[in-house]
Amino acid sequence: MSTAVAEATAPEAEESEVQSFLVTFIVRRFDPEVDEEPRWVDYDVELYSTDRVLDALHKIKWEVDGSLSFRRSCAHGICGSDAMRINGRNRLACKTLIKDLDISQPIYVEAIKGLPLEKDLIVDMEPFFASYREVQPFLQPSSPTTPGKERTQSIKDRAIFDDTTKCILCAACTSSCPVFWTDGQYFGPAAIVNAHRFIFDSRDDAANVRLDILNDKEGVWRCRTTFNCSEACPRGIEVTKAIAEVKRAVLRGGR
Repeated sequence: MSTAVAEATAPEAEESEVQSFLVTFIVRRFDPEVDEEPRWVDYDVELYSTDRVLDALHKIKWEVDGSLSFRRSCAHGICGSDAMRINGRNRLACKTLIKDLDISQPIYVEAIKGLPLEKDLIVDMEPFFASYREVQPFLQPSSPTTPGKERTQSIKDRAIFDDTTKCILCAACTSSCPVFWTDGQYFGPAAIVNAHRFIFDSRDDAANVRLDILNDKEGVWRCRTTFNCSEACPRGIEVTKAIAEVKRAVLRGGR
């Protein structure tokens, strides 16, 4: 009898544990066709603790205000398209859980800094990708691959640059950098991270070309080692460490 009662009440107990909360979001809105300056707009959204900030933005757009604009794609922290400032910190909206934020206070959401604002939470990513392309982020071997063969690499050699292969080009690191905010010519952390990935690849033969590109007044020497970039990276890349390794390679004259 007691077992039957337990079985009957267990689902009810489980259901009672799942509670929703009314959370206030204050979103920095900007419509270039209407606004001269960005403005803050409040939204009250009912959410569960396991929801993400991206879920909240979807609710606002689908149920409250369809004019809200933001980027998102995979919603699993892989595409990097939904990087934004949440309570003053660069994060991916799809990886930021409501339970990890203080919902007793309003949650502030705005576009990442340092890149031209296009609309609401959307920025122009072209300056970011221009720097990325400039460091030549692709494998450049000096000889063609032998037909039917692969360019093999030891586990030890791969480990040297494994961390920087994780970059998803979300721009969270670059747009968290105070130098990047004030110097539009600085390559930024993400470009240097992607240069690192090939500079230290034993299969690549263009390391010195990239080091020459980064040995510039707007290259690695503009980094002030504030660690904002490492803190902002949603993939946990040790960005500041990678930049320091590139600096040492420049001083050595090669990897």
